[in-house]
Amino acid sequence: MSTKEKILEDVLVDELVVKEHEIVLYNDEVNTFDYVIDTLMNVCDHTPEQAEQCSIIVHYKGKCTVKTGDYEYLKSRCTRLLEAGLSAEIV
Repeated sequence: MSTKEKILEDVLVDELVVKEHEIVLYNDEVNTFDYVIDTLMNVCDHTPEQAEQCSIIVHYKGKCTVKTGDYEYLKSRCTRLLEAGLSAEIV
């Protein structure tokens, strides 16, 4: 294996190891489906279909990843979800 091939292999491995953070939304007994859907569309830029699917998953499974990305990118979005009265965290 040449040095150039080894460097390329190392770069590819490094790219695969990078883990994105996730905003996980949790179920609650307070907010309506419509409110959660509207909030996901406004805060996470979901389409109506994405927001509805996430709200259904949260309802039946207790939680759902609603956004992935860099921590700094997610931080303000998670804060906005919390300020809107939803239960969420970055993992």
